Amino acid sequence: MSRKIPDILTEQEQERLLGQFNLRYITPARNKTMIILLLNSGLRLSEMINLKWKDINLMTGQLKVVEGKGAKDRILWIDDYTIKELQEWKERQFTEWGKTDIVFSTRTLNKLDGKAVRKMIKTYTDKAGIDKDITTHSLRHTFASRCYAAGLDPIAIRDLMGHETVDTT
Repeated sequence: MSRKIPDILTEQEQERLLGQFNLRYITPARNKTMIILLLNSGLRLSEMINLKWKDINLMTGQLKVVEGKGAKDRILWIDDYTIKELQEWKERQFTEWGKTDIVFSTRTLNKLDGKAVRKMIKTYTDKAGIDKDITTHSLRHTFASRCYAAGLDPIAIRDLMGHETVDTT
């Protein structure tokens, strides 16, 4: 059985998407940071929703995925731009909503709903005029495609993605 490969975003589409957020308001700031993290880490939706501040070292860029798919842990490294965005988000979240251990919380400091995140991504891709079916999984595939285009070894990409085999990657 063959699987449909998700649409991925070009560099220009990524820029257009990230330009859609009104950062005067806290919820769009959170949403932009989520999309930046998804694009620059390859996290699955469930991994991002369950992410805790204690699992991110904002000094070194080390991010620990705790019990990802298959209840497996893995370590990822995030770039300086993503670290900066996460630092700014953490400060704003704690200042405006209160202290929480959840990286991407609701206003009431509860865990986000995956369906709401998927709807948010659809809203912003439509707003950016991107005529593709972009999902959280598309953002994950965009990350993997960028890694491959940059010359990263398929086995390294498999490890970053948390895949069992290179065939999946």
